[in-house]
Amino acid sequence: MRNKMQFRPMGHSGISASVIGLGTWAMGGWKWGGGDDKSSIDAVRASMDSGVTLIDTAPAYGLGRSETLVGEAVKGRRDEVVLATKCGLVWHTDKGNYFLDEDGKKVHRYLGKESIFYEAEQSLKRLGTDYIDLYITHWQDSTTPIAETMEALLTLKKQGKIRAIGISNASVEDFRAYVAAGQLDAIQECYSMLDRGIEHTLLPLCKQYDVAMLSYSTLALGLLSGKVAADRVFEGDDLRLNNPRFSIENRMKIQEFLQSIEGIAKAHDLSVAQTVIAWTLAQAGITYALCGARNVKQATENADAGIVRLTGDELDQITRAIEHDLADFDNSATT
Repeated sequence: MRNKMQFRPMGHSGISASVIGLGTWAMGGWKWGGGDDKSSIDAVRASMDSGVTLIDTAPAYGLGRSETLVGEAVKGRRDEVVLATKCGLVWHTDKGNYFLDEDGKKVHRYLGKESIFYEAEQSLKRLGTDYIDLYITHWQDSTTPIAETMEALLTLKKQGKIRAIGISNASVEDFRAYVAAGQLDAIQECYSMLDRGIEHTLLPLCKQYDVAMLSYSTLALGLLSGKVAADRVFEGDDLRLNNPRFSIENRMKIQEFLQSIEGIAKAHDLSVAQTVIAWTLAQAGITYALCGARNVKQATENADAGIVRLTGDELDQITRAIEHDLADFDNSATT
């Protein structure tokens, strides 16, 4: 009998979501060499049709483009999905700390109370909904006290505009400050076979406080997908173009590693990417794995990883391969 999509609770929020989450950064076009709106909308709908309920987006993904596309894709099916979006990367004000330029706009990290209220209203409009399931502070803002930020989030929750509160790209100190100020339901952090540092920092805190964890860059910007060959050429504004992590030498090491786990993949009739995702979801403290997709094929392949149950022996074998084959991987450039 075919397994079904796995679902897990989101902290103490009362929300349950599919273990696979659709990541929509690339749909915004920015930093990924452009995008195709129809393919993006089709990818969201294909994910939903394949059992994915968790959809993650953010205003900064194409300055609202990704949120708008997600809103269009879920129209008429809003009650089938858990929508996660973010706040804190702003271009309507120059308060906070300058972060980067995007499409001619200067984007700042800012989590002031009134700014969060403004951002929430803009996201609700773009998403075409009257509530956000999980509202996440995208990057942390050193100019605003976390107590003020949490006060704004708790107000939105009391108003029914958000259901759960999350943080991203946060330190242990940030985590503790949020927990002290109110109920924290989830964190979203970079985690993959190549990025395991939070196993010793944030993940123990998630277990202690029953906070859900959403991994982003689960496939390390595609490096672990099995589809980035040594001769792959990146163009335009693709953020992988000059990333040292995508050096020819690194790509060759990744290819050798992925070949070492092909036997396990074939035993379950999986792609190596699905096997990587399944391993990630089996790691202690990882609640959901966010996986990016820009077309139907990618979306359905990622979704099918959510039905996989690898055995304990298989998980141990993969972990040993990671520690052996990638021990000298040049990790100087992170995702």
